[in-house]
Amino acid sequence: MRDRFLAAITGLALLFAAAGADAAEPLKLRVGWAVVPGQLTSLLFMKKDILRHYGASYTVDLVHFRGSTPQITALAAGELDIAAFAFSSLGLAIQNAHMDDIRVVADLYQDGISDYYTSEYMVLADGPIKTIEDLKGKVLASNGLGGAIDMAMRKILLDHGLQDKRDYNIVEVEFPNMLPALKSRKVDLIGEVTPFSIQAHKDGGVRTLFTLKGAMGPAQTTLLAARSGYIADHRAALVDFFEDWIRATRWYLDANNHAEAVQILANFTKQPAAVYDDWVFTKKDYYRDPDAKPNLAALQNNLKVQKELGLLSIDIDIAQYTDLSIIEDAAKRIH
Repeated sequence: MRDRFLAAITGLALLFAAAGADAAEPLKLRVGWAVVPGQLTSLLFMKKDILRHYGASYTVDLVHFRGSTPQITALAAGELDIAAFAFSSLGLAIQNAHMDDIRVVADLYQDGISDYYTSEYMVLADGPIKTIEDLKGKVLASNGLGGAIDMAMRKILLDHGLQDKRDYNIVEVEFPNMLPALKSRKVDLIGEVTPFSIQAHKDGGVRTLFTLKGAMGPAQTTLLAARSGYIADHRAALVDFFEDWIRATRWYLDANNHAEAVQILANFTKQPAAVYDDWVFTKKDYYRDPDAKPNLAALQNNLKVQKELGLLSIDIDIAQYTDLSIIEDAAKRIH
């Protein structure tokens, strides 16, 4: 009897110890990302010595996607906890996927803010296209129908009286293939983002016809989004996560850390540091808010343009789909 009693006590002790260990396990956050260095997600957690909570209250599982639209399905299916959405895919998640519980929680990067970089639409420097009206009857390259680059292009052409299919044709071309397509005259205009636009200017032979900012104003190009239920269930860990996110973002944007930050990026992309050194993390790059705060005024206007182009059929009040309390609490710890 005594041996049985001791065995039972030992078993209970092991059970409670295991339960305690499970309770202490850090939350594994599955975070989506698509592009680098526009989105810093894949870099921020490499500099572990500046992170206060990584491995204690949370860890990250970074999940790569070709773009933002597939992340709608992943978030809806519970296969992703935080999604990297373009403003266009956010609108589609609300309208088409009926994700009324989706919440914008943080900034990723913004286009055309103050004197920071804005995406460029390029033509051949020695070609016949001098004005937007000259694009009538031409073939234009978009990285993806309905995306930010695509929408801004359609918007400015519509403002100049040109309509898709009636006056011009759009073909889908991935960003790395755009410049070769332009130079081989397979397309007449390309919409480029960094780092491809930077390299295009270095190579020469191209001219910027217009910019995304000129077409539709500042853009909250990409953002982080999560579902309200997940936020409520894991709020403490999410505040820790974004405290580290903000701290790491500021470190990368600090000019005193430029050389090391560029080298981390170069190692990740397996490119020479010289590819990035003279522009990344400067005003030649996209704007990233140091407190991870998204530009809600720009985002509201971006969704308005999306509807004007017929890519949304509903009005979206972005205030109903935003929860900035997490990043606000996180930033208070640092200030």
